[in-house]
Amino acid sequence: MSIWIDAVLIVVLALLIDRFIGEVPNAIHPLRWMGNLLGAIDRRIRNRGTRMTSVLGFLSYLLVFILFSGIGLLITTVCRYYVSDIVSPEVGEVLWIVASAFIFKISFAIFSFRKHCDPIRKDLDEGRVEDAAAKVQMIVSRNTKGMDAEHIASSCCETVSENLVDSVYSPVLYFGLFGIPGAVMFRCANLMDAMWGYLNEKYGRLGFFPAKFDDVLGFITSRVSPYFVALAGMILHMDWRASVPAAKAEHTKTPSPNSGWSMTAVAAVLGISMEKRGVYVMGTGPMPTTEDVRRCCRLVELSSVLFLLTVGLIFYVVLGVHVQCFAEGVTFDILEWIGGLL
Repeated sequence: MSIWIDAVLIVVLALLIDRFIGEVPNAIHPLRWMGNLLGAIDRRIRNRGTRMTSVLGFLSYLLVFILFSGIGLLITTVCRYYVSDIVSPEVGEVLWIVASAFIFKISFAIFSFRKHCDPIRKDLDEGRVEDAAAKVQMIVSRNTKGMDAEHIASSCCETVSENLVDSVYSPVLYFGLFGIPGAVMFRCANLMDAMWGYLNEKYGRLGFFPAKFDDVLGFITSRVSPYFVALAGMILHMDWRASVPAAKAEHTKTPSPNSGWSMTAVAAVLGISMEKRGVYVMGTGPMPTTEDVRRCCRLVELSSVLFLLTVGLIFYVVLGVHVQCFAEGVTFDILEWIGGLL
């Protein structure tokens, strides 16, 4: 098949995997391996107040990026070159498409938050507020003990809308631009920002580079997100016209320079308010109900699918698949060189 057909199949198959298979088990998820490696590095750093610590943060990013993008490229290279030679070009091509789709899917998540939010909604609808608060603790960083039903529902909407950029738009965009290395490039920065990107003495220097790089990588996707939220809102017959004006007016309410864009857009389209006590209140409507949580998931899922099948697919067909194939060619040459030494 033509390379552009392969590219289309990879993107569509990744979407289908996300929808019908879902997440890789946490015990074997590459992000967990990445987190374990970063944790091991973190435990071995003693002096955290020097410029060398900032350099170590940068070098740690390079190590994680090279290691995990190399593993991904190794898998697809074996399928594309060695399986094609040993078995048949047709089998190698099919395995390459499947492997690329699975690796791409690991970098993003569209439908996973519904699986977290649905049990919380059920608890709230049945009056089990304490159980709902315990469950919502798994998807937010704030203390949820004693939280009321409205703020639990708000926490769900905040998390789903905030992760629209980090869990979908950004990995999809960079996969579209650079293939597997692009998706890993963003995912490494985003995970390191989550683990090390704290403004305190322990991580102020160590997490400086990944935190700033994560902000840079999310700059475009965060600011594009209100337009795709508006498009999805229009299809779902919501207040889509409110998306972009609200995002422009209220995006600075969050501590993060990027997360406020998608959050304020979603709140406006849904016609609700979201509140993190002591930090921000965004939107002009009432606090969300469990029905609003369901509507939020639908809105974010549809906007994600629209972004993936337009921006992600087009960029990958035009550019990303060719960058990935070039990287696989380099990987093949390295493997052949190593084989010649043995």
